[in-house]
Amino acid sequence: MRHTLAVLVENNPGVLARVAGLFSRRGYNIDSLAVGRTDNPAISRMTIVVEGDDRVLEQVTKQLHKLIDVIKISDITADEYVDRELVLIKVNAGPEKRGEIMQIADIFRARIVDLGRRTMILECTGNEGKIRAFEESLKPYGIKELVRTGKIAMLRGSRYTSINTNGSREDE
Repeated sequence: MRHTLAVLVENNPGVLARVAGLFSRRGYNIDSLAVGRTDNPAISRMTIVVEGDDRVLEQVTKQLHKLIDVIKISDITADEYVDRELVLIKVNAGPEKRGEIMQIADIFRARIVDLGRRTMILECTGNEGKIRAFEESLKPYGIKELVRTGKIAMLRGSRYTSINTNGSREDE
């Protein structure tokens, strides 16, 4: 099973390397990892997607809690959440094919962010399924390059993942 973890960490040099090292030392693969500063510049949020059963998740969580820079870990897999990924795809796009590619972009609500003489770069955001379908629809035109972010996720409704004003690690 794939688990989505929201991890709040201190925004310090080397934190990402320590977290990634923890996974590799234990032989666990990270399917997706996205990191960015939060509204508090001293804190970063990692969204980590990891494959494994409940035992693997328990081990990963215990090991993460041992890292000094980790403030809070939330497994949001079973909760309702909104998730997004971003993909940039450079595709062959001679003048005779541009109209077709623009129609595909419209269907997926993607944007054209660069136009060359023989290529286009398209940007698309969505969940994993949408991104996969967008990529598949562009394959017949010849994908020259593709770069994709990891998943980011946020709980739906009034629940959120943050640090309480007293510094505790509980969900609000």
